[in-house]
Amino acid sequence: MVSRYRPVTKTITHYAANACLLPICQLHGAAITTVEGIGSTKTRVHPVQERIAKAHGSQCGFCTPGMVMSMYALLRNTPQPSMDDIAEALAGNLCRCTGYRPIIDGCRTFCQEANCCQESGVTNCCINGENGNSDELFDKDQFQPLDPTQELIFPPELILTSQTPRPEPLTFQGERMTWVSPGSMDQLVQLRSRHPGAPLVMGNTNIGPDIKFKGIIHPLIISPTRVTELFETTQTPEGVWVGAGSSLSEVRTLLENLVPQYPPEKTELFRALIKQLGNLGSQQIRNVASLGGNIVSAYPNSDLNPVLAAGRCKLSVVSSGGKREVPLNQDFFVNFGKTILKPHEIVVSVFIPFTRKGEFVGAFRQAPRKESSFATVTTGMRVFFSEGSRVVQDISIYYGGMGPTTVSAVKTCWDDETLGRAYEVLLEELVLPPSAPGGKVEFRRSLTLSLLFKFNLEVLHKLRHMVRLWSAPEGSMEKKKIIISQTPLPQSVSQEQNSQDPVGRPIMHRSALSQATGEAVYCDDLPRTDGELFLALVTSSRAHAKIIQLDVSEALKVPGVVDVITAKDIPGRKVRTMCGYDEELLAGSEVSCIGQMVCGVVADTRAHAKRGAAAVKISYEDLPEPIFTIEEAIEKSSFFEPRRRIERGNVTEAFKSVDQIYEGEHRMGGQEHFYMETQSMLVVPVGEEREFNIYVSTQWPAATQEAVAQTLGIPSNRVTCHVKRMGGAFGGKVTKTSILASVTSVAVTNRPVRCILERGEDMLITGGRHPVVGKYKVGFMNDGRIIAADIQFYTNAGNTIDESVLVIEKILLHMDNAYNIPHLRGSGAACRTNLPSNTAFRGFGVPQSLMFVENMITDVSMVLGLPADKIREINMYRGPSVTHYKYQFNPENLLRCWDQCKAKSTFSSRRTAVDQFNQQNQWKKRGMSIIPIKYGIAFGEGFLNQAAALVHIYKDGSVLVTHGGTEMGQGIHTKVQQVASRELHIPTSKVYISETGTNTVPNTCPSAASFGTDANGMAVKNACQTLYQRLEPIRKKNPKGLWESWVTAAFFEKISLSATGFHRGPDLYMDWEAMEGQPYAYFTYGACFSEVELDCLSGDYRTLRTDIVVDIGRSVNPSVDIGQVEGAFMQGLGLYTLEELKFSPSGLLYTRGPSQYKIPAVCDVPLSFNVYLLPDSYNPHAIYSSKGIGEPVVFLGSSVFYAIKDAVAAARSQSGLAGPFPLDSPATADKACLASASHFTQKVRVVGRSFGPWAGLSVGGGGWIQGRVSG
Repeated sequence: MVSRYRPVTKTITHYAANACLLPICQLHGAAITTVEGIGSTKTRVHPVQERIAKAHGSQCGFCTPGMVMSMYALLRNTPQPSMDDIAEALAGNLCRCTGYRPIIDGCRTFCQEANCCQESGVTNCCINGENGNSDELFDKDQFQPLDPTQELIFPPELILTSQTPRPEPLTFQGERMTWVSPGSMDQLVQLRSRHPGAPLVMGNTNIGPDIKFKGIIHPLIISPTRVTELFETTQTPEGVWVGAGSSLSEVRTLLENLVPQYPPEKTELFRALIKQLGNLGSQQIRNVASLGGNIVSAYPNSDLNPVLAAGRCKLSVVSSGGKREVPLNQDFFVNFGKTILKPHEIVVSVFIPFTRKGEFVGAFRQAPRKESSFATVTTGMRVFFSEGSRVVQDISIYYGGMGPTTVSAVKTCWDDETLGRAYEVLLEELVLPPSAPGGKVEFRRSLTLSLLFKFNLEVLHKLRHMVRLWSAPEGSMEKKKIIISQTPLPQSVSQEQNSQDPVGRPIMHRSALSQATGEAVYCDDLPRTDGELFLALVTSSRAHAKIIQLDVSEALKVPGVVDVITAKDIPGRKVRTMCGYDEELLAGSEVSCIGQMVCGVVADTRAHAKRGAAAVKISYEDLPEPIFTIEEAIEKSSFFEPRRRIERGNVTEAFKSVDQIYEGEHRMGGQEHFYMETQSMLVVPVGEEREFNIYVSTQWPAATQEAVAQTLGIPSNRVTCHVKRMGGAFGGKVTKTSILASVTSVAVTNRPVRCILERGEDMLITGGRHPVVGKYKVGFMNDGRIIAADIQFYTNAGNTIDESVLVIEKILLHMDNAYNIPHLRGSGAACRTNLPSNTAFRGFGVPQSLMFVENMITDVSMVLGLPADKIREINMYRGPSVTHYKYQFNPENLLRCWDQCKAKSTFSSRRTAVDQFNQQNQWKKRGMSIIPIKYGIAFGEGFLNQAAALVHIYKDGSVLVTHGGTEMGQGIHTKVQQVASRELHIPTSKVYISETGTNTVPNTCPSAASFGTDANGMAVKNACQTLYQRLEPIRKKNPKGLWESWVTAAFFEKISLSATGFHRGPDLYMDWEAMEGQPYAYFTYGACFSEVELDCLSGDYRTLRTDIVVDIGRSVNPSVDIGQVEGAFMQGLGLYTLEELKFSPSGLLYTRGPSQYKIPAVCDVPLSFNVYLLPDSYNPHAIYSSKGIGEPVVFLGSSVFYAIKDAVAAARSQSGLAGPFPLDSPATADKACLASASHFTQKVRVVGRSFGPWAGLSVGGGGWIQGRVSG
């Protein structure tokens, strides 16, 4: 939080900001408060920290400090915030673990609105304890109260300093840059005149990312934050002049304060700007980004420029030549990032005029995500009618996102009768070539029409001639912003259970408070040691080429660079072998994808290492015919072997006896892990006998230990891996981390080496979830029974095999999902391409596999004209059942989940309500779906189903537990602590887990496959039972003694107080030749209902409600498990509706960071989000009758996809279109909009794929997929 004193108003302002965008130089005179400064577990925890932690809002914890500080800054300004305030404050923060609901629940306790829930249509209120039982997971009555009088005061010395003007410039000299902050307008004008090429930096939201990510260097930066004229506001009879240096948040507040002071007809433009400002970036960005900077940056998809231009705004600029006023119109924007302003001119203020009676202004935007997202298309529109008539005197329409600049539709007219002609003119005016940057050409062109139509309807509404077609009933998605969750306590512990026994209780994550206070230590938090070096990686810029020359001479000349590591420097094994294929640690003579690691530069600082890496020159000779898409791989038979096949029954014969056959295809894109903490490691030489300590963020310490040992050519006993915690992993920190750690270890001589990947590097190098193309042929009867199905799966594995064959196997093993299809055949192949290798990801192929099965079932329902839920019910497993790989199981709990989900969601009545809504609304449609899952738990490779533990009891009675599982936010340490507490009959406060280390528990297996607690919990249980039995003679001698006395007595009687534990898991296997086996220990079941509202004109949707019922046996920790369910669902929602990877035609990943790649945010959480754990469920195959839950629910996010598809089908039905239609995953706004087939999209539809050349590899293939039906 940044705090500043304003001498003019004598007030102190507080605002949250992104630390990565705040230059230290710019903070002169400001007070900075970080998460460590507001509270500590050693002194006093702040109420914000306490409530987020105890509401179970911290899992991996990496995002928690940002959540805390956003909320803290809000409370400093608004001690009693509304729910809208809270949602806005949290909007700029991302979390990949929790699903946001518990964070919101914790923050909601500060809300004092008596009607905070009713605003979203919920009858009862959470503040009064009437909204479900969500507060039962935590006791809000135990929270300490918020006392604003106890907050940190603003430093008095800064007030004194600010009251004494210092007009002299402030100058900060860096290694390659000089930062100058002028103290007056005259100084600023002189500086700008002498250095016209030097950028002016106010919020650093433009220049900062350019420096950080593009390596752009500015020898001089001018920061005019102390020039008071840039922040002045002046009201005139015609409008208001706003200082160009004003932050966007300040502009918004100013306009909100002005609106009530004037008649509505004068504030049309003000209200349009307020609306647009509410969606521009995040609050943290708006707090620092300036109005003038936003304008002169002249981004083509600017949110504000089209509105300002349409509203007849103008700029006041100054230079050494004097002052002038410049209108914001079509002539102002010259080219990408260029305006007509001269290099030495400075924007001083912006004039925003009042509107006139009969004048209407509209602002619209469409973006990949509703908040904190660059717009796809924006528009500002103004129309002026003659008083008392419908005659148009003036019209002004501007668009962003339709060319290299903000563009004006000067020829487009306005008239109710000629609106159809206006669309034609608009299409002729705004032309985008098929290769336009950003792609989505058809969608963007259709948006120009639909947004004009929206403005027309808005104006008609204001003229009191609103057409009914657009009116939405109360409770539509515009009115619903507040997230309401009902998460009742899913199970009650037995009354006979000891009150000290924590198993089955909602225990807070054991590190939550440390994470909320910033005390939790992640890999890069480890302090720098003397002589420590940093490693920066150099990656290939070609997808398929020979390396002709690797020139590192210039890199070695960079100050601070110590060495450059290449493949020749690796003393041991230069490859890692997976499934019979070798993967080079560093490319030697040839590269096979953009992003493949070629060498590493070692330097004394991160900055020097990055500069050195940029100086490395690599000469290539391109090799012919690189392969990028699955289609290309199939055509050229480019596969990793073995390919897999499985069949039950006789599919070919069965097709002869069915009523109908349908053939279809589906494409599903990949997904980036986007763990909050990127790949991180620190390799420290011990100093003797070639011993190393590795501090690393990995799910599999033993694999990293083995890989480093083999790379260095030393025994594994010389390498110790330490894992304290990870800031998320999701499968992405298994194989890739071991390779990165191996490369880092090669750079170590006698000095430690640290390697922390930037987000863009991480996304480029490490790969993600496998994209899949599937083809299916399904035979069914007219009553909906599916008799036979043949499905072919092709994954885009990338340039190395990694775990791709294992992913294919799991895809095939889950292809039945919940359905008993008598004749079922599947085949799978991992395609070898020249894209970065994909790897394990939460669900490990299951989210892809089941997507195709459910799409097939949805198509069957559309062919037959029957409800999809009925087709699902007809084909579900019932009674004692056998899978297609001959594994016997009982589906009773699957059916119970399904029935309870229907009941909890009031499925039938909601179906009726949705159908009624769709009849009443033309441009908005609602859709709903209910989806089941049957998910196999444990590793199919039997040897991985083992775990070990080491438990020490110290003389004071404290217990130290070490086990083979790693903590990545899933709460394994918390659950293990509960296990030890129960087995040793002691409070959890006496049990401590420090880290996972290969020196305490060797030969660990990966924390994956939702099997971590199953295996490691049993190992800890085994060790604790051994220790407790050893203490039995002592207990018998002194049955009324305390735990501490027993331990002391045992020590004096020479009884060992240390024990190892081991769990030998099930011997699972799969025989692919015989096509049978037992690859899983048991199944986790679930069902999920979702309802959405879709804006057919823009493709935007909102999830109105989600109900999840999941069978996880007897939960060890309900709060942790519910958090896993919600987090997995939100990750699945992102996979199926939002997250889209895009590659260039040459194989370069375009989406390398949060600005291009959008994961779900607070705005994407279902408005009503309800999770229920199936009662009365038991599982004899896991600890305390629990079940693994980390992965299964990811697929249930597809319920939102199929709800969108249901809404699209309703829109198509309105246009006379029926039957199956293609909708590939993810169902992003552009796909949903185009699939809805409104007359706007049909006007711009062209033959073929207009957006292919720009991003043709987004889902591993392209083109509309047509199905065919016969019968």
